[in-house]
Amino acid sequence: MTLSRRTLLAAAPLLAAPALVRAQGTGPIRIGEINSYTAAAAFTVPYRNGWTLAMEQVNAAGGVLGRKLEVISRDDAGRPQDAVRIAGELVNDQKVDLLAGTYLSNVGLAVSDFARQTKKLFVGGEPLTDQLVWEQGHRYGYRLRPSTYMQAAMLVEDAAKLPAKRWVSVAPNYEYGTSAVKWFKQLLQARRPDVQFVAEQLPTLGKIDAGATVAALAEAKPDAIFNVTFGADLTAFVRQGNTRGLFEGRGVASMLTGEPEYLDTLGDETPEGWIVTGWPVDSVTDAGNRDFIAAYKARFNEMPKMGSVVGHALISGIAAGIAKTGGVDSEAMADGFAGASFATPFGKVIWRPQDHQSTLGTYVGRTALKDGRGRMVDWRYVDGASVMPDDATVKTRRPA
Repeated sequence: MTLSRRTLLAAAPLLAAPALVRAQGTGPIRIGEINSYTAAAAFTVPYRNGWTLAMEQVNAAGGVLGRKLEVISRDDAGRPQDAVRIAGELVNDQKVDLLAGTYLSNVGLAVSDFARQTKKLFVGGEPLTDQLVWEQGHRYGYRLRPSTYMQAAMLVEDAAKLPAKRWVSVAPNYEYGTSAVKWFKQLLQARRPDVQFVAEQLPTLGKIDAGATVAALAEAKPDAIFNVTFGADLTAFVRQGNTRGLFEGRGVASMLTGEPEYLDTLGDETPEGWIVTGWPVDSVTDAGNRDFIAAYKARFNEMPKMGSVVGHALISGIAAGIAKTGGVDSEAMADGFAGASFATPFGKVIWRPQDHQSTLGTYVGRTALKDGRGRMVDWRYVDGASVMPDDATVKTRRPA
């Protein structure tokens, strides 16, 4: 598809950066991007569209420090060992200036550890485990999306208002799922000491036995449910839960379920009234969202997904970090990205100096069924900076 100048400029405010300065070298700045394209296409294909659009916009505006951006992308198939091998090839053979991307938390942690050992900058886009910037954080690692801690804190704000005392949880049995459950329990019980968690289900990612999982949760006779499943596991869980009446008369708090890629898949099976994090793409009207949606639709002839936002913001954040640093030396970027600010469809954010987490937030609302399709309603945007612990607490969780 031919990209028009009008399309490139439609979202130009999202890519605002300091004045161009000529960096050392005249060739393109090479970003080695790794993601689970075959393992999680619903999220990662729109994500790839998002970073493609951002790269084209940056380059049409003159590049970064007078140099074009070039993304060399590879598929890790959702396997940490493949991701580490690919990272080595990108650094040693393709001579990339930095690494970026990844989807699953265990894959992100593996690539981040590779970056730490090789002293190569890694900017994680999607992995949500808080360990990426806290317990296993390091000066060469940054992360874009709100973490499990941050999203749990967002959900707890509304979940604590439910009359429910007996909670159960269901989450995929790997780092993202267990981390999300840990923080939701801790934060909810801090707000509501009367709450107890009476059952927990941890199905293998992509292999949920939804009928058995729903039956086990129902047997615990909960008042409310915390759900962390996503993708095909979420669809299977919701279908069995609807069929067996698991959600009737019970509150549900659910991480990520309000994202378009998951609501679109649920369709007319979308349960109503769940407290969710996500993106109400059909109803946001502010300038940042509106301009991004228009540019994305003009480029790809479809509505963007949450993955699209993540991909676009990832390139914007990398561009801003390089511009602030003044070059692509790994040692300089490791410290130079800290404090850099950049525009995203959701507003302006920064790379936090204290833990290299971005302040990108997300939306919290309720699920509803409208015209046979799932939607987010009664939503609000929550700034990522507002749900982070204080600096002293962060310091205790992050290696010196």
